[in-house]
Amino acid sequence: MLAGNSAYIPVTPSVEYLVIAGGGSGGNYSGNAGAGGGGAGGFRTATGYAVTAGSPITVTVGAGGGAVQNNIIGNYGSDSVFGTITSVGGGRGAYYATSKNGGNGGSGGGANGPATASGGSPTSGQGYAGGNADGASVGGGGGGAGSAGTNGVNANDQGGNGGNGLASSISGTSVTYAGGGGGGGFYSTGGAGGTGGGTAGFAVNSSRTPTNAAANTGSGGGGGGGYVDSGGGGSGVVIIRYSDSYPAATSTTGSPTVTTTGGYRIYKWTGSGSITF
Repeated sequence: MLAGNSAYIPVTPSVEYLVIAGGGSGGNYSGNAGAGGGGAGGFRTATGYAVTAGSPITVTVGAGGGAVQNNIIGNYGSDSVFGTITSVGGGRGAYYATSKNGGNGGSGGGANGPATASGGSPTSGQGYAGGNADGASVGGGGGGAGSAGTNGVNANDQGGNGGNGLASSISGTSVTYAGGGGGGGFYSTGGAGGTGGGTAGFAVNSSRTPTNAAANTGSGGGGGGGYVDSGGGGSGVVIIRYSDSYPAATSTTGSPTVTTTGGYRIYKWTGSGSITF
């Protein structure tokens, strides 16, 4: 008991978290070549993050890299943060006339250009590498949280597939996040997007307008080849949960979605903010 006979209401000692950064966008070539797919944003999840009563915890949700056109490399995704936990934005897809190697990131972006061009490297524990190039006509797929992007195959003008994402049930249902973007081709087809929201690569005969990776999945955008624009990366997300035997947070900012289900209090941010217990 506290002074004044007020009952002590305990604060949860720790929370479980999922922190996913923004995905990178694919590169673009407006001509007879392909481009690399964007890498997924970093994927970090764990239990036991300690909290202190009265101390705000900062939440940052990273934006996805913007789509590009007219012969340019893709854009990196932005980092997402929960307190001391940082997930690194996804690597950008390459375009062979400038930077041929995929960009490094949470997961690496796909390469484009000669066979010596390599996919971007991942951040340890957050994702996988992007696919390598096999000639200027095709791009490697962006890496995902669950697997690497595959290499482009010049012999059949096939862009590499984006790496698959990973599933998490922290929100109360199983959702797959952070798939890599497919590499763009020219004469044939682009690579498939990785599971979790990555978009397919594009080619001159694409029958649809390029689309951005799914919002709040941290997935990579597809590479744009053959005069087709690239796909943009998906924005990230931050989700935490803890036992509902403890009370709700004393305050939040950033308008998180708050639910109580399955014995947990769950807070989900799609924009930046904070939480105080």
